Amino acid sequence: MKRYLAGLALAAALGVAAPAPTQAQTAIGVSYQPSLYWALPFHYANVKGWWKDVGLTPNFTTFPAGAPQIAASAAKSWDVGGTGSVPAVLGAVRFNILTIGITNDESKTNAMMVRGDRFDTIKANPQTLKGQRLLLTTNSTVDYAARKCLVKMGLGANDMQFVNLGQAQIITALTSNNGDIAGVWAPNTYTLEERANARYLCSGADADAIVPGALIVRGDFAKERPDDVAKFLAVFLRGWSWAKANPVEARTLALDFYKQGGLEVSARAMDQEFALRPTFGLDEQLKLMARGAAGSTVDGWFSEIGKFITDVGTIPANPEARSYLTDDFLKRVAADPKLRTFATEFDKK
Repeated sequence: MKRYLAGLALAAALGVAAPAPTQAQTAIGVSYQPSLYWALPFHYANVKGWWKDVGLTPNFTTFPAGAPQIAASAAKSWDVGGTGSVPAVLGAVRFNILTIGITNDESKTNAMMVRGDRFDTIKANPQTLKGQRLLLTTNSTVDYAARKCLVKMGLGANDMQFVNLGQAQIITALTSNNGDIAGVWAPNTYTLEERANARYLCSGADADAIVPGALIVRGDFAKERPDDVAKFLAVFLRGWSWAKANPVEARTLALDFYKQGGLEVSARAMDQEFALRPTFGLDEQLKLMARGAAGSTVDGWFSEIGKFITDVGTIPANPEARSYLTDDFLKRVAADPKLRTFATEFDKK
């Protein structure tokens, strides 16, 4: 302390600003899936040094899909993160996972796609889908969107053969002519467009299926370190705020992030990512999660997701949205002047 005070005195004598004391850094485990749009704020924060600004040191853990990511929470291999809404609900039921915010709206980018040479026939008469194979990743957001699409087209889930494959396997199958119809999420949708001449048959948005992404936290961690959870949210929100104010650099960094995850996409595909996937700032998130007598907008979205998981037999009953959806940590960000400023600094630029 004496040395620091001496430094202040010297700085004052020389007419220069004194250095601020270094903020203590606290480790936090962050989980996500690589090469996905909603995880970009984590990358922006790494590049720009924002984690350090709030006193956090992230330890990242990545997963190929939401199901193994959620299962890993049992071993406390991560504390916070982002995932799809389907695994988020599954995690609420099985592992006391809380959803504390929305990563993005990916309704338009979870879709059923058809190889170009089959598209016109199927589009003209969706009944021709009966008995055919649908390659998709089960218990996922695209599983939910695809089932909604089938209903929209006058079909039932039993009318098609659901083949459970990882997204990379699906791309390989269609590009090698070993499949015609697939359920995929972006950026795999763009990859199939470019490599297999595939076309969108139906997206979640087409079938009135809202597909939100979820910001999540382990329930025990939320109780033990609520302030760090709020800091995590502030970093994430700052990422989207900055990206909207700096679209060119945001896209350049996004291409690098996807490449680091083993996926190279075109500039056109990245433009689609930003155009098709709405994101929400702090005040927008608070509005979406604000509860009236009938619950919140987000409650309604996730209740539909829970109904889907229940209907397919993955969970025994649809959990009450209020039991795992909370805006408490967003409110912490909003109530802290420094965190609010940090999270929303670029909103009006």
